[in-house]
Amino acid sequence: MARPLRADIDLDALRHNYRLARDLAPRSQAVAVLKADAYGHGLVRCARALEGLAPAFAVACLEEALALREGGIKAPIVLLEGIFAAEELALVEAQGLWMAVHSDWQVDALLAYRPARPIPVWVKVDSGMHRLGFPPERLAAVWARLAAAPEQARDLHLMSHFATADAEDSDYFRRQSALLETLAADLGAPTCLANSPATLSRPESHGAWNRPGVMLYGSDPLETPNAVSRRLAPVMTLRSEIIAVRELPAEEPVGYGGRWRTPRPSRIGVVACGYGDGYDRHAVDGTPVLVDGRRTGLAGKVSMDMLTVDLTDLPGTDIGSEVVLWGRSSDGSVLSVDELARHCATISYTLLTGVLPRVPRRYHGGPSGTDPH
Repeated sequence: MARPLRADIDLDALRHNYRLARDLAPRSQAVAVLKADAYGHGLVRCARALEGLAPAFAVACLEEALALREGGIKAPIVLLEGIFAAEELALVEAQGLWMAVHSDWQVDALLAYRPARPIPVWVKVDSGMHRLGFPPERLAAVWARLAAAPEQARDLHLMSHFATADAEDSDYFRRQSALLETLAADLGAPTCLANSPATLSRPESHGAWNRPGVMLYGSDPLETPNAVSRRLAPVMTLRSEIIAVRELPAEEPVGYGGRWRTPRPSRIGVVACGYGDGYDRHAVDGTPVLVDGRRTGLAGKVSMDMLTVDLTDLPGTDIGSEVVLWGRSSDGSVLSVDELARHCATISYTLLTGVLPRVPRRYHGGPSGTDPH
């Protein structure tokens, strides 16, 4: 019998979350962000589930775009970081990709290239995130260069990224938003600005395109959840079983270093999941888990292949009991990945993308089968 740990992927929930993103902005189109293996959920399988629903997909790099094309995905794909070498332009053209440009060398390379058909371009401006993008004062000149080269570039859009859209009240967001509104008006440019938190809570940022990412996978990116974000459905359930039970007296240390000690005579369950599977080693004692749909907590440090939980107050649990590390249990109880992330002093993005290849993905709500990843 196989090790019981698996990641169940609910493709119906993925589609539900995409429709929510789309319906929040009826005047916008929503490009589904699939970078980082669809946030750990499986790049091609998630794209296939959204095909016919999402008009375009977005990835970080050419390798991800090629994997989608090899998987049979024909929809437009946006390269969010553009090209990394001028030689990639031939593949961008051949594969019918769209590309962001954020640096002068990318513009120079594109204008020196002679495609058979012009390439759709999203021009990235640094409005305050200070990662990628042209300075606002240089945007008009860059835009003019590209607009004057219709054989190389077409369908220009203005693109940027918000640093604090997740905050309930942010002067910095308002500053970025005001700057972008001015730049777009001056250029007469269609925009792609809203990430997941802005899609959920900042309708003033909705443009020709929005870029929902982590919200598609059921994680709430908002600092303070709102009525809309509470409608997100978890897509991944990281699920395992109790594989051993220990009956221990009071004051017994459990796990490496004996960080946790039994406060009373206790039943300790051993779960087939550890940091070698991607579960965060920084999880503290008491980090919630669901055992047969009931809450209990982590008891001791996470090991490479196992972790231990307190079963003392869960009568009836035993070897074979279902354990949900995050997601939805068989009885419908939910432990959100966002709640788990808070106990690990991290964010849901790191947990979802950190599920390692040895954890099989099992897909539901779409074509049947298991992807060993």
